[in-house]
Amino acid sequence: QVQLVESGGGLVQAGGSLRLSCTASRRTSSNNGMGWFRQAPGKEREFVAALSWRGDNTVYADSVKGRFTISRDMNAVYLQMNSLKPEDTAVYYCASNRYSSTSSSSRDYNYWGQGTQVTVSS
Repeated sequence: QVQLVESGGGLVQAGGSLRLSCTASRRTSSNNGMGWFRQAPGKEREFVAALSWRGDNTVYADSVKGRFTISRDMNAVYLQMNSLKPEDTAVYYCASNRYSSTSSSSRDYNYWGQGTQVTVSS
């Protein structure tokens, strides 16, 4: 069983920045795309960003384009979040795609972390 662990969440004022990290207990396979999702209170989980296994293709939700950046290295996957807004408040989840490409569909992800809370105050 692969475990994904997110870190880096916290409380920040509007306009501020946070960097989320996601590490895996072991490699899920050699070619996995990765993604970030979020879930706000009373709302369904929604797609935020995705990255192909090579790191050469990214996809973002319209609501975060130009503010968030997904990246990866040998050790982790990251979500750099700038110009944060109160509506970005949510639990953020890291997920491993069963395929190597990018995907905004949660059905394509077979491993999920426990989530990290991000709270943006106005």
